Amino acid sequence: MTQLSHWGLGALSAILLGVSATWYASAREVPQDPGNRICSDNARYTIRRLGSDRMEDICATYRGKVVLVVNTASRCAFTDQYRGLEKLYSDYRDRGLVVIGFPSNDFAGQEPDGEQAINNFCRMTYGVQFPMYAKIRVIGDNAEPFYKALANAGNGQPRWNFHKYLIDREGRVVENFSSYIDPQSGKMIRAIERIL
Repeated sequence: MTQLSHWGLGALSAILLGVSATWYASAREVPQDPGNRICSDNARYTIRRLGSDRMEDICATYRGKVVLVVNTASRCAFTDQYRGLEKLYSDYRDRGLVVIGFPSNDFAGQEPDGEQAINNFCRMTYGVQFPMYAKIRVIGDNAEPFYKALANAGNGQPRWNFHKYLIDREGRVVENFSSYIDPQSGKMIRAIERIL
């Protein structure tokens, strides 16, 4: 299968779903107010690590860190962003950045496999070392509570795979980036460096 035919379905689906490239091409800074703080002292978002029985409280695990949260998919036109995400993690983790990924099948069925296959794909194809969590829902009424909190604090739900929310050290959503914003873009790096 050629790369074009393999990934073409995702691109076509995005067009057919009426995805606006103009909207996706921009990052949206989130107005700062107390409601943007998703990791308050009493917040608990417990999610299982990908391919394991280990449960983690997201806020407790990453308290005091800058966190980039990404909903991922293995069969998407944006899947190559794993490389850029891993580079961000590698370049900035010593300064306090953590990238965390959440596989989701919510958009055009682009993450249909089980967790072991997803885990193998991420590690073997892209060398992903940043933390990955269980496959979840990221949109709609059945979205994981953590993603509902992100949507409420960050100006809306993801509209496609590889949507990114940036959370500061106080647990506030400070910016969100559409799928079209590459992890290695100047816009992304400037936003991260500003709050590190």
